Amino acid sequence: MAEHVEDSGSKSESLIEKIAEKIHGDDSSSSSDSDNEKPSSPSALKSAVYRLFGRQKPVHKVLGGGKPADVFLWRNKKISAGVLGGATAVWVLFELLEYHLLTLACHILILTLAILFLWSNASTFINKSPPRIPDVHLPEEPFLQVAHELRFEINWGLVCAARHCFWPRSEEVPCSLTALRVIAGLWVLSIVGSWCNFLTLFYIAFVLLHTVPVLYEKYEDQIDSFAEKAMREIKKQYAVFDEKVLSKIPRGPLKDKKRA
Repeated sequence: MAEHVEDSGSKSESLIEKIAEKIHGDDSSSSSDSDNEKPSSPSALKSAVYRLFGRQKPVHKVLGGGKPADVFLWRNKKISAGVLGGATAVWVLFELLEYHLLTLACHILILTLAILFLWSNASTFINKSPPRIPDVHLPEEPFLQVAHELRFEINWGLVCAARHCFWPRSEEVPCSLTALRVIAGLWVLSIVGSWCNFLTLFYIAFVLLHTVPVLYEKYEDQIDSFAEKAMREIKKQYAVFDEKVLSKIPRGPLKDKKRA
């Protein structure tokens, strides 16, 4: 009788152990499944979102960072308003009032020399020291550095334009589509240039630099969503144009051999 009780107790214990192992196994599998179902990191989700022009960095970094980006994004409103107000004053002075640069420079120099002349002659009667004119020396290194950076940026822009227009980056973005974009941009720029002179065009670009980035940063998600829809529609229209027009243009034997 005692042996029968011991056997039944051992069986019940083994049964309890099996049930416990099964429960733990289900918990571990469900936890692993839940871990797999968890969304990826926020950075991965952020990179999956469409950004205008394929941007992967914040707007501040795209503009170069530092003080210029702070001015364009109105981090310091007083400095940004002062720069924009100064540019507006220059545009009004030269464009609306039709003042000339040489005339303005001559008038400023005449006024400065007249003040210094009167001050130096009046100092003998007032018993004050004459004005001290400091020696101005322009350093050579900043000008060489600016010229070097300008040369590098121009060369980089020409190389990028040649690569994007004449060599395809991928099957999704063929070189013909990029070339059409560049041609359309230059055509729009030529039309705008016929409406106004270079100073007005430069002022418009300057105003856009101080308004468009800050508005884009504020309404980034809405603009990117609209741009994504627009790019899809443009690609659809380009596919139709490619099928009906570009594909019917006869190609040379070299291009056919390369494709083969």
